[in-house]
Amino acid sequence: MAAYEAAIQNSGGGAYLREQGIYSSQITEWRKLRDAGVLAGKKPGERIGRLTPEQAEIARLRRKLETTERRLARTEVVLTIVGKTQELLEDLSRSSRDERPHTKP
Repeated sequence: MAAYEAAIQNSGGGAYLREQGIYSSQITEWRKLRDAGVLAGKKPGERIGRLTPEQAEIARLRRKLETTERRLARTEVVLTIVGKTQELLEDLSRSSRDERPHTKP
């Protein structure tokens, strides 16, 4: 998993899968197992059973939490930008009212 995720960072995920003879569906399944905590303490190549319904629900909720946290962080950034933009526009509006109109001599 770590090697595949490193390959993704370098835009080489597909090439890595082809080189290793791994299907993307296998990666998806391994992620579910990892997220459910099933892989903790297991050695590479050790046999792993199917997820229990509880483990599958835990994995689903962890993925949902991760997605929600990313969206929240993005929303916070957008709100900060909108707030700063509003402050800038208010400052510009105030300064334009304070300036005297230019007249021709």
